[in-house]
Amino acid sequence: MRIVSRFLENATNLLEAAESAAQCSNTPSHLTILLGCEGGIRMIADSDWPLDSLQAHHGASMAYRVTQEHERVRVEGRQGLRTCLVETHNPTRAAKLILGGGTGHRLLLH
Repeated sequence: MRIVSRFLENATNLLEAAESAAQCSNTPSHLTILLGCEGGIRMIADSDWPLDSLQAHHGASMAYRVTQEHERVRVEGRQGLRTCLVETHNPTRAAKLILGGGTGHRLLLH
């Protein structure tokens, strides 16, 4: 269960970082982050490869794609057969909800 927790924790942390960048009027490129089995990190900007293909090609244990379109920030993750999707529709609204004790995030885990 610890691996799943780290997998989801990474996705949530990436979403928070992308939301923070969006609030500062920085529009991040679509970014793929690959975590290797031995702790290596590889970041790839604007890749059009499917996430599972990039993960397999680079031998990554976990893979995440961070995207922002309109007012939605989204993190898609893969670890083996597990997938997750964490997203918010409006970074400003999500920040207000978080500060007020709510959450503007939606989490889907498969």
